[in-house]
Parts: sequence; structure tokens; C-alpha cells
Amino acid sequence: MNTPDFKTTLLVDQTPKEVFEAINNVRGWWSEEIEGSTCKQNEVFDYHYADVHRAKMKITELVPYKKVVWLVLENYFKSTKDKNEWGGTKIIFEIDEKDSKTQLVFTHHGLVSEYECFDICREAWTNYIQNSLRNLVCTGKGQPNAAGKPQTEHEKKLGSLYK
Repeated sequence: MNTPDFKTTLLVDQTPKEVFEAINNVRGWWSEEIEGSTCKQNEVFDYHYADVHRAKMKITELVPYKKVVWLVLENYFKSTKDKNEWGGTKIIFEIDEKDSKTQLVFTHHGLVSEYECFDICREAWTNYIQNSLRNLVCTGKGQPNAAGKPQTEHEKKLGSLYK
């Protein structure tokens, strides 16, 4: 079965530069527990949430004010049969001007509905992009996970299952 990748779009009044800078401030919108550089091409950084989810990302494209692409080099999900479901997928941020606003199209290329983690990942990415990243762009303050504390309802459920 061939299903579309996960995608969500947001439109903001801020400039492409402000959106680009917010995306690269991964600790400001996704997780305060990011280790490594998140704003230089070919750099590698690590994400982890408790013992439930870990990922190693490589920044493969960094086009100022236009595009950011992360390649998932390694991934671990405690709750799925295939612990490496995200492995080899790409997380893509495309920035464009539209009707005197800035549009961000977020695509997790390879995150498809056949994945066991799809529902949880869709809910989490939607929250992080539509709420946390949007707030970081618009107000300067996102809502990243802080020191292992879950951000979404699914993360709260997962965290309680594996304590």
C-alpha cells in the first residue's frame, strides 16, 4: 500500500527568516533534551524522551529562509515491534511566502499510516508544529518537552506505560 507521508502546514505573519531561525531552535519547540548542534548542515543531533523514544538526526539540507531537512539516522521506539520505524525517513521544513505571509510546510517523508507509531507520531508532530513551533515563531516562546516531561497526551500515556 502506498500512502502519503505525514504533512502539516502553518501560515504566520512573521518573516521567512524568523520561521527559519525558530525551526533551527529545536530546543525551543521540540525538546530541551536535544544534544548537539541543530543549525549547521551535516551536523548530527540526538533527541530523546525518557526511555520511550530516541532518534539521531543529521541535517542534510539547510537553505537559509527556505528549507531544512533532517535525515533520521537512527531511531528507537520502546512501544513498537519495529523499534526503528523512523530510520531512514526525512523530516522536511519548507518555507515560502504566500499572500504576504510566511508558509511553513512540514513533511515527515516516510512516516506513513502503515507504521505502528503513526497515530501517536501524527498527534505529536501536529502539536509540536501547530502549537509549539507556531508559538515560538509568533511569541518567542514554544512549549518543548522539558527534562523528560511529556508534552502531548500520547506521550503522557506512553510514559506511564513504561515506568
